[in-house]
Amino acid sequence: MARKKRITTEDERQRGMAPGIVAKTKKRLVLVTGGSHPELAHAVAEHLGIEVAPTERRVFASGEIYTRFETSMRGADVFLIQSFGAPVNEWLMEMLIMLDALKRSSAKRITVVAPYYPYSRQDKKGRGREPISARLVTDLIATAGADRIMSIDLHAAQIQGFFNGPVDHLFAKSILASYFEKSLQGEDRETLTVVSPDMGRVRVADTWADEFGAPLAIIHKRRDPKVANQVTVHDIVGQVDGRTCLLVDDMIDTGGTIVKAAQALKANGARKVIVAATHAIFSPPAAQKLQDAAIDEVVVTDTVPLSDDQRFPTLTVLSAAPLLARAIHEVFDDGSVTSMFDGAA
Repeated sequence: MARKKRITTEDERQRGMAPGIVAKTKKRLVLVTGGSHPELAHAVAEHLGIEVAPTERRVFASGEIYTRFETSMRGADVFLIQSFGAPVNEWLMEMLIMLDALKRSSAKRITVVAPYYPYSRQDKKGRGREPISARLVTDLIATAGADRIMSIDLHAAQIQGFFNGPVDHLFAKSILASYFEKSLQGEDRETLTVVSPDMGRVRVADTWADEFGAPLAIIHKRRDPKVANQVTVHDIVGQVDGRTCLLVDDMIDTGGTIVKAAQALKANGARKVIVAATHAIFSPPAAQKLQDAAIDEVVVTDTVPLSDDQRFPTLTVLSAAPLLARAIHEVFDDGSVTSMFDGAA
């Protein structure tokens, strides 16, 4: 009996495939990490139920960096985690080299996961003949081969527009607020005032005030243009006398702004000052400054690695791994990252 001839499908004709051959494509998530913060990458991998892909990394005598992935990246949806503590420029160069290696390894899609985004404070020209370094970094990332960027609490939201592709802007408020929901009890909760350390963070502080149903206070400050990292605190707008003040900011670098703000709050009668920030950059001598008597507790996330020398008794570090893992899963599964932050700033 003659066998019936199988009809080639339109899909098979377009793919140039032989009749009867069915293309089976299975998405593959691969997580790789640079050398800046491997502990965070492994914590994210644990939440995702996968392993970090092994990577060979060498630094030559001249300081040049070499990286090579020890597993296949072909057709994979790759997420490269690289945070940017010191030395920032070394980690930036390493990330660019890794991106180039991923592109040449035929990765299907490459997402840069930069929990703390480098050069984010240089997002516009304040004076003539200045660079816009945040834009330059996004251009470098795009040129090196990234298809997507993911970051937490960008210093300026407009950085999202510098990259000609998807940018997932995550918010750490859920991590920090969850901690304070448990730790702020009794009189601390009843007398809570959320404080913005400057006018630029008012919108973010306002969302915190709404979160806790607390009043908002604002510290008016002015920087000395002739001296780097020096801040003069002026007036406090809002009631802080006898209150538990929660100072919220996106980052702490040298600690000058936060310490002066805390001192001003205590000088105006605040009974307690607690600091909450996403990125603990802690450039020296921040760790020493933040142990000031005016600050009762400092709460941060681990978007930037902290050495033992940067830790102190009143410091609490919360993990950003669950947030990053969930966002990575949503991107990989073509879900919604926005739905993670209903009502976020």
